[in-house]
Amino acid sequence: MRTRAPCSALLALAASLAAGRAFADQPPAIDAMANMHRDGVYHTFVLETDLSRRHGADTAQWDLDGWIGGDLNKLWLKSEGEITGGKTQNAEAWALYSRNIAAYWDAQAGVRYDAGSDLPDAKAHTYLVGGVTGLAPYGFETEAHLFVRDDGAISARLRQENEWLLTQRLIMKPRLEINLNTRRDPAAGLGAGITDASLGLQTRYEFRRAFAPYLDVTCRQKFGATAGYVRARGEKPNETRVSAGIRWMF
Repeated sequence: MRTRAPCSALLALAASLAAGRAFADQPPAIDAMANMHRDGVYHTFVLETDLSRRHGADTAQWDLDGWIGGDLNKLWLKSEGEITGGKTQNAEAWALYSRNIAAYWDAQAGVRYDAGSDLPDAKAHTYLVGGVTGLAPYGFETEAHLFVRDDGAISARLRQENEWLLTQRLIMKPRLEINLNTRRDPAAGLGAGITDASLGLQTRYEFRRAFAPYLDVTCRQKFGATAGYVRARGEKPNETRVSAGIRWMF
């Protein structure tokens, strides 16, 4: 009995040292797993730039959409517009605070600046923005926003889009946008109610995730008094535009 006790003690000591050594080897892996779940700062921005023809003139368009932040809180930045015949039209810039409120859904609030259009009486305006963005059933990325203009006018916009993978690199993206306005605005050429809607289909080929050329077909239709303002200018209330461009991700 006396000879076994020292042996048992030695075995227990050896086991303890071995366990301690094994535990000492674990922290890098444990730290790596812990870091994966920390709320770090990340970013994703997508920029689409393309060229088309509109009213017999070359038109360049851009659409920037992205965010920087963590899983719960983000700064969301957006900009879109077009340049036709050397004149900037329908240029917008957004800055939004985005807060995760449910799985796949964020609530957003911020400001939007609209530089106006090429209409003679059109003015630049600033808007307060509130809304949500997220993933609706069947994979539809959805944006719904309400705008309060600096003169009190209220409008809204709904956007939905999806992505269909034809192959790992060839992707089709259908999209829908509807704009609404609560009161007539002759200076901006807008009526009350649903002012316009657009339906588009983009087909892109991703040489890399960060670089993808695309072809885009977009059909736009204006409604009600908005269509009447367009006809009064000698234009058609509907148009189909074919664009070629490049999608950048960074």
